[in-house]
Amino acid sequence: MLSRKFGKEVANYFSGSPLNRVSFLRTDHKFLSAALNHPTTSFLLFNNLNPLAREPSHLSYVSYADVKPLIGEDSYSKTEEQMIAEYNSTTTIPQLLFLGLDERNKQGLTYNIYTGSPYFALDVTPKGSIISQAQDLIETLQLRGLKFLEGRIQASLPAQDAAIYAQARALLDWNARNPFCAQCGQPTLSINGGMKRTCPPKDMASLEGAIGGNVGVAPVDRPDCATRKGVSNLCFPRTDPTVIMAVVSSDGKRVLIGRQKRWPQYWYSTLAGFVEPAESVEEAVRREVWEESGVHLGRVVIHSTQPWPYPANLMIGAIAQCIPGGEKIVLKHDPELEDARWAELEEVREALRVGTSGLGEPAQEGYKEGNLRLPAGTAIANQLLAAVVGGFVGESPKI
Repeated sequence: MLSRKFGKEVANYFSGSPLNRVSFLRTDHKFLSAALNHPTTSFLLFNNLNPLAREPSHLSYVSYADVKPLIGEDSYSKTEEQMIAEYNSTTTIPQLLFLGLDERNKQGLTYNIYTGSPYFALDVTPKGSIISQAQDLIETLQLRGLKFLEGRIQASLPAQDAAIYAQARALLDWNARNPFCAQCGQPTLSINGGMKRTCPPKDMASLEGAIGGNVGVAPVDRPDCATRKGVSNLCFPRTDPTVIMAVVSSDGKRVLIGRQKRWPQYWYSTLAGFVEPAESVEEAVRREVWEESGVHLGRVVIHSTQPWPYPANLMIGAIAQCIPGGEKIVLKHDPELEDARWAELEEVREALRVGTSGLGEPAQEGYKEGNLRLPAGTAIANQLLAAVVGGFVGESPKI
């Protein structure tokens, strides 16, 4: 019924993961232990947030035997309660994430009523007390012809691999950014399969302040911390909501596009900005468009969303319409844009056909120099503009 009324759902790049996250099993150390060393388990490794691959279009996964020298026999042999009670801040624990089960593989791990191949992500960045083991592993992988892809991955991977990569990168980045408690400044411990961090009440190391010290023989009480009281006693991964919008003129015949100074010549995109606290998505769309372009909006409709793992954004795509008389462009409010202009639908349609690319990449064959250029099809901006020229704002629903 919903598809008949609103049309086919739009799945943007970095979404559409084949994995069932089974988030309710992340606290089950027996499940995680079984998943860790199952023969069908795959590990996606990252070095400084760069994923392991053979080439830009093909991620490389390794087995438990490959990572065992770094992570040990069984990282999940103990319950979370035991790990917290035995916490030692002087010991570097490689950051391990449980990503989910690929249920397409019926020969994978079976646990209760769930069957699939387990997927993990592992940070092998040499640091702390694991420098030597991490470097050895990296050198072994390089001898196999593998490498860690540097820079942002925006279009080179197949869609499902891109979704797995996005989940892994965003969570590894969050863990790396939060090694200390925001309340008391003491080191935190990763739990819940890498999806939460906690501030342990005791430490097996004798600490002076937040870091350093000598290994103690008994746990030392740490300073009191507000995170150990009440229901907000854990640190959760953050997702920053961002609005990105295709703005249509009041008569529905033109689209508002803008460009930043650093972008290639003739390259434009839709407008975008962060959602602020206590602000609805619709309000954020109207505010950002007015701040950046001076254009006044009326109706705002959410079209689709896109995870963006740089570092942890959720792009909320919207299509909005300008109110009559509110189409004058004024760039004196927010200096973010170098230029903004209204483009006829036919110009946008032609740019979508031959003028799309990633930043710094050439346009497709058939593009004429000087014509409009737009983001590649893997960008939600492209999907929003395609929806507009495809009749989204026509008389019949096109969501």
